[in-house]
Amino acid sequence: FTYYFGPNDFDILKKIKRKDGKDLNLSRIIPLGWSVFRWVNIYIIIPLFNALGYVFGSNMGLIILIMTLLIKLVLFPFTFKSYKSSAKMRVLKPQIDEINKKIPKEKSMERQQATMALYKKVGVNPMGGCLPMLFQMPFLIAMFRFFPSSIELRQKSFLWASDLSSYDSIWNFPHGFSIPMYGDHISLFALLMAVAMLISQLLNKNQMSGGNTQMPGMKLMLYLMPVMMVLWFNKYSAGLSYYYFLSNVITI
Repeated sequence: FTYYFGPNDFDILKKIKRKDGKDLNLSRIIPLGWSVFRWVNIYIIIPLFNALGYVFGSNMGLIILIMTLLIKLVLFPFTFKSYKSSAKMRVLKPQIDEINKKIPKEKSMERQQATMALYKKVGVNPMGGCLPMLFQMPFLIAMFRFFPSSIELRQKSFLWASDLSSYDSIWNFPHGFSIPMYGDHISLFALLMAVAMLISQLLNKNQMSGGNTQMPGMKLMLYLMPVMMVLWFNKYSAGLSYYYFLSNVITI
């Protein structure tokens, strides 16, 4: 047998080979996700994180901030196109309402053709709003696996968080009291992330609907999602909650 005693550091593990040169694939020990999400971590997130580490040293709060800004800048062309498409959709809403009044529901095919003809005339893509989510999703999920697995974040403090690879706590419940699904403490980064997410979703709802009331089910999901994120992330990596918080603030 060959034994390795050392840190679960991706860059170290991927260099370890047998004496005959065969790769042991020890880097698979680190749970960076599967398929495209693992590729995003290996070829984009980890090299970017290491490069920023060389420049800014062990200031992990600053590194995460700059990394978030850079990722947002890369995705900005797609995001801007989506916002532009949403603005056009709001302007076109009165004309679409007119089409719906003129053409009855029974002639759904004719109504759809008239609507698509209007979109084509002004150069609007109804699916344009989905582009940013599709491009951001691999990064969001990759980060979900990266932060708890990154040994560089172990014992690294930032503001009130003593360890960015674990949860932060501004208050522990007394006498061993614990709330099911939530935990025995309050994570401030998780709360900030949820508030930023709620504001971002409210703004996005107004942008997409032009201020009109949406279906009750969608309205419920709007408030339910941040609550679920608080329950989920209260015991998760503070670095990840901080990243999602920054991402939502920049979006706002």
